[in-house]
Amino acid sequence: MNKPLILIVEDDSSVKNLITTTLKAHDYRYLTAPNGKTAILEASSHNPDIVLLDLGLPDMDGVEVIQKIRTWSNMPIIVISARSEDSDKIDALDAGADDYLTKPFSVEELLARLRVTQRRLMMQNDSASEASSFANGDLRIDYAAGCVYIGKEELHLTPIEYKLLCLLSQNIGKVLTHTFITQNIWGSSWDNDIASLRVFMATLRKKIEKEPNAPQYIQTHIGVGYRMLKVE
Repeated sequence: MNKPLILIVEDDSSVKNLITTTLKAHDYRYLTAPNGKTAILEASSHNPDIVLLDLGLPDMDGVEVIQKIRTWSNMPIIVISARSEDSDKIDALDAGADDYLTKPFSVEELLARLRVTQRRLMMQNDSASEASSFANGDLRIDYAAGCVYIGKEELHLTPIEYKLLCLLSQNIGKVLTHTFITQNIWGSSWDNDIASLRVFMATLRKKIEKEPNAPQYIQTHIGVGYRMLKVE
């Protein structure tokens, strides 16, 4: 199977060279763009499988690039940026980014994020034939019947817990912000909705995790949101 085509949007030549050398060494195909305008053109003309996007571009903010791509494509976008504030991560993720890697980063972490995104792409491609159910490790969701199992044991979830679990499972590997989740579950994102989310997430974890303090399925990104992990 061909490796995905990666679009690298980065104006810093040293960072771009590090990424291209890494991708080349692992047989990835790639394109590069030095600014937002070129990135949007390359994305629309070559339809890459994954975009690696710096936020601090010379002609426009990377969040604007995400917003423009999202008007016509759901291609995975992994932000790579020196901005480490939670607000920057939330802005990028709310605009439609799938993941966020903070500079400086290790080559191993970059490759790991690409592998996670590849697995999610493969699962999406297979979802047409498996849309009625979801399996991840011992966790199984029967969407048609509205049932959840850990191994052979059926779990008894509240309607909100079930909706949360389905939302996370349908976006496995992707960080979902508090705003995204609360808007999908409650239709709003007030402070009390976010407080309720933390409570529901805690009760959900108690039901699906063997050790809620060392979660296997649901990862917390403090100040940002939650991600369902792919269990090997």
